[in-house]
Amino acid sequence: MSVLMRDEAQARAQFLDVQRYTIDLDLTAGEETFDSRTVIQFTALAAGDTFVELKPATLRSISLDGHALDPADLDENRFPLTALTAGPHELRIDAAMRYSRTGEGMHRFTDPTDNETYVYTQLFLEDVQRVFAAFDQPDLKSVFALTVTAPEGWTVLGNGIAQHTGDGRWTLAPTPPVSTYLVAVAAGPWHSVTTEHAGLPFGIHCRRSLAPHLDADADEILDITRACFDRFQEKFDEPYPFDSYDQAFVPEFNAGAMENPGLVTFRDEFIYRSAVTDTERQTRGMVIAHEMAHMWFGDLVTLAWWDDIWLNESFAEYMGYQTLAEATRFTDTWVDFGVARKGWGYDADQRPSTHPVAPDPAAVPDTASAMLNFDGISYAKGASALRQLVAWLGEKDFLAGINTHFARHKFGNATLADFIDNLASATDRDVHAWADQWLRTTGVDTLTPHIGESDTTWSLTVGHHGTRPHRITVGTYDHAIDTQSGPDRLVLRDRFDIGIPQDSDATPQAGDGTTTRPGRRPALVVLNDNDLTYAKIRLDPDSWTTLQAGLSGIPDALTRAVVWNAARDMVRDGELAPTSYLEAARTHLPHETDLALLQGVLAFADTQVAARYTTPEDRPAALATLTALTRDLIRRTEDGSRPGLRLTAVRHFIDAATQPDTIHGWLTEGTVPGGPELDPELRWRILTRLAVLGATDEQTIAAALEADPSATGQEGAARCRAALPTPEAKAAAWHAMFTDDTLSNYLFTATAQGFWQPEQTDLVAAYVPRYYPDATALAVRRGPAIADAAGRYAFPAYAIDADSLHLGDQALTDHALIPALRRKLTDQIDDLRRALTVRNAH
Repeated sequence: MSVLMRDEAQARAQFLDVQRYTIDLDLTAGEETFDSRTVIQFTALAAGDTFVELKPATLRSISLDGHALDPADLDENRFPLTALTAGPHELRIDAAMRYSRTGEGMHRFTDPTDNETYVYTQLFLEDVQRVFAAFDQPDLKSVFALTVTAPEGWTVLGNGIAQHTGDGRWTLAPTPPVSTYLVAVAAGPWHSVTTEHAGLPFGIHCRRSLAPHLDADADEILDITRACFDRFQEKFDEPYPFDSYDQAFVPEFNAGAMENPGLVTFRDEFIYRSAVTDTERQTRGMVIAHEMAHMWFGDLVTLAWWDDIWLNESFAEYMGYQTLAEATRFTDTWVDFGVARKGWGYDADQRPSTHPVAPDPAAVPDTASAMLNFDGISYAKGASALRQLVAWLGEKDFLAGINTHFARHKFGNATLADFIDNLASATDRDVHAWADQWLRTTGVDTLTPHIGESDTTWSLTVGHHGTRPHRITVGTYDHAIDTQSGPDRLVLRDRFDIGIPQDSDATPQAGDGTTTRPGRRPALVVLNDNDLTYAKIRLDPDSWTTLQAGLSGIPDALTRAVVWNAARDMVRDGELAPTSYLEAARTHLPHETDLALLQGVLAFADTQVAARYTTPEDRPAALATLTALTRDLIRRTEDGSRPGLRLTAVRHFIDAATQPDTIHGWLTEGTVPGGPELDPELRWRILTRLAVLGATDEQTIAAALEADPSATGQEGAARCRAALPTPEAKAAAWHAMFTDDTLSNYLFTATAQGFWQPEQTDLVAAYVPRYYPDATALAVRRGPAIADAAGRYAFPAYAIDADSLHLGDQALTDHALIPALRRKLTDQIDDLRRALTVRNAH
């Protein structure tokens, strides 16, 4: 396939004006293909040549201005249009297109629970070509008018209001001018809950087998949707720009969600079949708010080329957390961002694959390279940068600049330069300099406190290793004077803001203009106390001593998140022993009151500290610490007052189990003593752990699948079978992943998750050298989505030794690696190198 080059796109944008696509899709042609007929009305602004993109199973006919063209002229995914005259033209294409099983293009899924079939589109970044012919680039916006023929009993959803005209025919209201990648269709026997808000039809949709679970949460989902919608209407001068707002929860979706105007698609794991914590509900709410923010930033105003993807994602990420906190009951969203999301950005920014939030245009020369920038930098780091910008600029001026941006570019395209100019129009601050310092640089700054003291005063100097200026809050804390048992309690003494210049240590200027503070030095000094900047934070030795006894005694959850992130970064940088992190978790998590913080710390302790940073010899002790910790949490929640905390503890108790007896007893009884009763998620979690421990078998897995034949049941069974510690099970799983080529994207991921286990490194050692050539060949055959899954989930992450690192480094020299897999391997191998370094440091 030919990828689109930036210079080609720029030339085509100057050559064409595209007015309208009229698209007719027939979804009744069979299980493998659907029919796609497209009429494109466009104007050539001069005489010359261009091309249109499509990836058909069969190109039946193509004509230009009524003259037939030869379908054999299709070259990979490009059809040449030569000797065009200046003026209007009409292109007609009739093709059969393939359904996808990998979440790309038109994905087709048959629900094993009831045998009902659903299809939906995911056309980002260049997968529109799998559904209909298009001049496929974001700055050739057009009106799209679709009709769809679907099987009887199906409902068709799209970007505009859909009308059923009989005989399975559906007509979708034409869109305003939007980019090709934002067109959306979802069809099937959906279960729908509809309402009206602000004069617009709102709907939420899922497959029928999930209907009871959607109905149980419909009020919550719609309440969040309405509240965020109203808050955005208050923030933005431009009204909501589309005619309806549907949210479809679709199966086997590769992303978290997609911001198709008027029809947002979500992975349907957000329709909870099993018990979840309030933090997980908050995450769903944040994604709802994030995608709604895209209706303005991304859909109304769209990037001109993919180097500016951060303009979409960073803005939506920031607005998702901020607006959810302002408009709903989830008022502590920034704690979850700090402990769960921000580390994603920090990690990505320290790898060889790092890039600026706003990369140089030359670094994104084509669509293949553009796909690589959907990472923690474009989301979490970019959102952190915007949060720092708002703290520096003030929200009033920030929103004024945003609204100017919308007014100037609505239904059009904009660049970073446009965005910065529009922000600058609302303030006297040098926004252009800020953009150069924050958006054009890479890496994570590190801020370190240096504290001096005398008889009557103490002083603070911040060591600054990095390149960016920062505006931060410093929090100082003293020991509380009380006699309570448990961890030391700390009380806030003072908070003050300081400015840290670029490229230097800083002597902060306090409110009174001095560099010192009166009184003895505090027991604890926390830089970036309210987490408004993006930097790694270090702790002075006396503060760390205080935290060992008093971390959970810090009164504010956001401050605790900053401290836990500091400890996390110190472990990753080899400055804090992994065992010290586990000891801190063991001491303080039983007293933690913020669920997001508890989940984030436990996740890092489990998946990184115990699984990767701890040597195989020390892993049993690490798991014993986690078992003791989670058992303590389970005991402390026996009164039923903290169901989310108890559920989190039960999940991690299962994952840390080294002996099968207790969790096998839970599975047999169908409940944890004192609750909760086992739902499907807990049953499959226990069975997976039993499989790892060699305490179950194929017969038991098959019986569990018969009891839960759902899609998630199928994934659970695949994960369990791949986790069985036998040569036969590993061989079968490897064949399914790397030879068979029939696994859907989700079943591939589940199999990969089961295959590699820290306890089974010797059993699967022979597969480590096989991984690189097999994954490389698989990626070429099956494309970017499976390549991403192969690099993310099928990588031998627990083979942490010099030989594995050497194999990985050698693999990166293979020119056959497609970009999606190369990026994933680059990141994984760097994480492997870091894990080895951490192990050797302690």
